[in-house]
Amino acid sequence: MSNQPIQTKDNSEWCLQEGELCHLETLKKLAEPTIAKLSLDDHPNLLIFPQDLDVYGDKIGDAHIFEVKDNKVVTGNIMGFIGCGNTKVSISSRFANGNNDYFLHYMLRKVFAVNLFDLQFNFDEESIFDFLIYLLPTFLKRAMQQGIYKEYQTRKYNDANVKGRIDVSRHIRQNIPFAGNIAYTTREYAQDNHLTQLIRHTIEYIIQHQFAGNILCNDEDTTEAVSAICSATPTYQRNERQHVMNQNLRPISHPYYNEYLPLQQLCLQILRQEEMKYGRDDDEIYGVLFDGAWLWEEYLNTFLSGIGFEHPRNKDGIGHKSLFMDGSGWCYPDFLSPEMVLDAKYKWYDDWSKVQTKDLYQVISYMHILDLGKGGFVVPVDWNSMRFPTKTLKGMGGEMSIYGMSVCSDADSFAKYVEYMESSEIIIKDYVNVTG
Repeated sequence: MSNQPIQTKDNSEWCLQEGELCHLETLKKLAEPTIAKLSLDDHPNLLIFPQDLDVYGDKIGDAHIFEVKDNKVVTGNIMGFIGCGNTKVSISSRFANGNNDYFLHYMLRKVFAVNLFDLQFNFDEESIFDFLIYLLPTFLKRAMQQGIYKEYQTRKYNDANVKGRIDVSRHIRQNIPFAGNIAYTTREYAQDNHLTQLIRHTIEYIIQHQFAGNILCNDEDTTEAVSAICSATPTYQRNERQHVMNQNLRPISHPYYNEYLPLQQLCLQILRQEEMKYGRDDDEIYGVLFDGAWLWEEYLNTFLSGIGFEHPRNKDGIGHKSLFMDGSGWCYPDFLSPEMVLDAKYKWYDDWSKVQTKDLYQVISYMHILDLGKGGFVVPVDWNSMRFPTKTLKGMGGEMSIYGMSVCSDADSFAKYVEYMESSEIIIKDYVNVTG
């Protein structure tokens, strides 16, 4: 049985080769559940982004990683790496150039604000798990905005400053003959707990990594966050790493420290890397997956927000617009300016014949309700030159455009690809500013 991953791309079909047919039953097993059913409780070594599957109300959880039809693997918007036993599937973006998936890594770099210039750009098993390390600063800073995580801890003391329940049996064992100390137990709301210890162990692991140690001092906020965690965990001991990981197997559910849940999951994934590579059970599902539609929308927000576009968020109830004059009924356009509405689509919308009717009606509805004269779709395309097909609506009028952002380049290095994408971003920003 081949140990090489099955290589495919998003939104495409891959016909299994003769040597890959032995993986067919396992592929069907991976294809059967919806993404929402692949919970971290059942599959702790499978990390899916976005971790909040209802972040925009797009029902990402109802999708499947891929489908298996006869001897074909049919992919959707999901990219990344997933495996079970000896069966491994690598799904790159459809805009990947050979083994270098610059487009996917560029979006990840922008969305997670990490420096990926020194990272491999193919999505094999080794590189994708190493990539998780580069996500830690972003997740850590988000969590630390809520303060250092605290929870009640049981502490045992043996001194003269009694401030809890006296532990009689322990006192007799330790303090006979009596020398002034009292053995007691107390409950304290402490920063030094199982979760901050997990973060500390992850920090220490990254510091020792041959390539990634410098990510913890790339900016002042990260440095301060790392320093705060180290100060909060004076009882840290390297040889207790496995014990700390076991203490964190149950996800936290604190209503205030909600940003610590994804950080907890990420830390566990980073610390499990070695056992994931060499000590997996045959039936264990593992991997790292990204929803292309979510990633594309988040990426667009990194530069559209700088030119006056709002980015309403369904899950957070931010930026919603009323459907009716009495203020009832809400809608959440992807991107909204005072002059136009834009819908982010990770689809093959390179001409009007491919635009789905439901998507067309959605944007028209937004234009009508919000009284806007312009609207359209922002899509990734492999055109060599940027072009924006535009049509005029009948009835109440208005112009709709397909803003095709060129993301396909034959750049021979990631640095060159970054230059190419930055030029594409400028063209898109200039055009929507002018047309708006």
